[in-house]
Amino acid sequence: MPIDLRSDTVTRPTPAMLDAMLHAQVGDDVFGEDPSINKLEAMAARLFGMEAALYCPSGTMSNQIAIKCHTQPGDEVICERNAHIYIYEGGGIAFNSGSQVRALVGDRGRITAGQVSQAINPDDVHRARTSLVALEDTCNRGGGSCYDFEEIKKIGQVCKDNQLKFHLDGARLFNALVATGRSAKEFGAVFDTISVCLNKGMGCPIGSILLGPATFIKQARRVRKVFGGGMRQAGFMAAAGIYALEHHFHRLATDHAHAQQIATALEKKDFVKSIMPVETNIVIFETGGAVDCARSLSAQLKEKGILAMAIAANQIRMVTHLDVTPKMVEEVVAVVEQL
Repeated sequence: MPIDLRSDTVTRPTPAMLDAMLHAQVGDDVFGEDPSINKLEAMAARLFGMEAALYCPSGTMSNQIAIKCHTQPGDEVICERNAHIYIYEGGGIAFNSGSQVRALVGDRGRITAGQVSQAINPDDVHRARTSLVALEDTCNRGGGSCYDFEEIKKIGQVCKDNQLKFHLDGARLFNALVATGRSAKEFGAVFDTISVCLNKGMGCPIGSILLGPATFIKQARRVRKVFGGGMRQAGFMAAAGIYALEHHFHRLATDHAHAQQIATALEKKDFVKSIMPVETNIVIFETGGAVDCARSLSAQLKEKGILAMAIAANQIRMVTHLDVTPKMVEEVVAVVEQL
């Protein structure tokens, strides 16, 4: 079996997680009668100190539901130019919500309160109505970078001052919490809505949770149905989420340490031009020198049993996760040293 570092979405349920799924209590969630989903939503809402939560099949769906609920057709959404909601969700902001994007140039995926303030459109019939600011934490294309929480609070204040909604794409927020030592409740107190994935670092086969006020979640449940996300006996999947919240949260620090080990090995190679600072479980490096093409290098790695993703002509991404063991990391380091 190859060592798969393409993404943290490739994990398989652990035996204990599978056992939890096998013994899950289930019902019809569209009727609100699935006890496992109800339990997971309540757990997540308590964790973040928010009123309610909604279980969704994917992070893309939970983000798109939030954007749909926060905007009207013709509105404008402020985000960073490499944000997942902008470049990796199939044009969903335009397709689902009829809104456009003001994409700002940030620092490894992170924008500032000053940038947001300057990007807000005036109240002018010629201009799109700015209605939503969306952040991503951690930032995927920023090499798993984490926001400074003080900057998040400043952006939140800009949103309040200008009557804008504030959404967080927290696909890998659990990684950020572990890396920074911040609490989930701190984030819940700043954002209007938050989307968190269970199918990445938390190791679930499927699932994302959208959090917010009870009135918002009621609206979001209707939009989820319209999007085709109404599920029936999905408690089998929700049971995996419950298990993950109880057992897989704090172990994310291991993934972060593994990523740092790989980055340390890469730093010594002449074919690596630069590496983004490694804060969590993502390593993004720029190729150069002896190897000019990321696709060529990823092919070489594949021949040696390591799967990595070329995300640009000269960039490769490696992501550590639940299925990457210490021995596997040693093998990756050994291969890198031999290249």
